[in-house]
Amino acid sequence: MNRFLLITILLLAGCVQLPPLPGDATAKRFEPVADRAVIYIARHRLDRDFLAPVMLDDEMIGSTYQGTYMRLVVPGGTHRITGYAGDSGAIQLQTVPGNIYFINHTTSGKSSLSLSFFDLVDAKYGQFVVLGGTLTSEFIR
Repeated sequence: MNRFLLITILLLAGCVQLPPLPGDATAKRFEPVADRAVIYIARHRLDRDFLAPVMLDDEMIGSTYQGTYMRLVVPGGTHRITGYAGDSGAIQLQTVPGNIYFINHTTSGKSSLSLSFFDLVDAKYGQFVVLGGTLTSEFIR
């Protein structure tokens, strides 16, 4: 009986969602930055369930997971967002300071051989995905 209880507790503990990062609530206000562009890279909570490392302009900035998002604050100009290593998914984005952009990040394949797809989406859909997700990292350049 005690063994069953222990297994049940461990299984339920594995389902507990981690608390959001301190900046999660602030990031979900979708406030522009006057001298920088803001880019949200978001993965829907129904996307595949493995990590997908992301690079910005050939610099590793973190990873997304299903139901998570990243917030990037960058100078205006051209920026390239790509997958990492064998992941050839990419998008090039021309940004303007004071504007906010939403990139929908989806994946396919297996965890060891994944492929990312990055699509620029409208603010309504982008905010929907971000509001349903958890902040994984914030990158400020």
